[in-house]
Amino acid sequence: MLSLFLKSLLGAAAVLIIAVFSRSKVFYIAGLVPLFPTFALIAHVIVSQEKGAEALRQTALFGIWSLIPYFVYLLLVYLLAEKMPLWSCLGTAALGWTVAAAVLIYVWQQF
Repeated sequence: MLSLFLKSLLGAAAVLIIAVFSRSKVFYIAGLVPLFPTFALIAHVIVSQEKGAEALRQTALFGIWSLIPYFVYLLLVYLLAEKMPLWSCLGTAALGWTVAAAVLIYVWQQF
């Protein structure tokens, strides 16, 4: 239970940091904060403890490839930000991320 509480504090801290940066002159740094590997660290500890070093390596490699769906999301936000209302832009970008992630998972499982 304490572990869940600490994880929720990490998430809340990230949201606060994003809010502070988004209101500052360096607002673009708010886009970097979510990329801090908070959840990756948690996942890597759990995978390593339960499955070992080779599984950790596989998880890290999949994480490298998972940058592709995130790239698709950011590219769509960049291209659509001035062409669509906010929620349509973000929804379309999230759908693009979902499709790219599904393709990545499918391809990963084939190899």
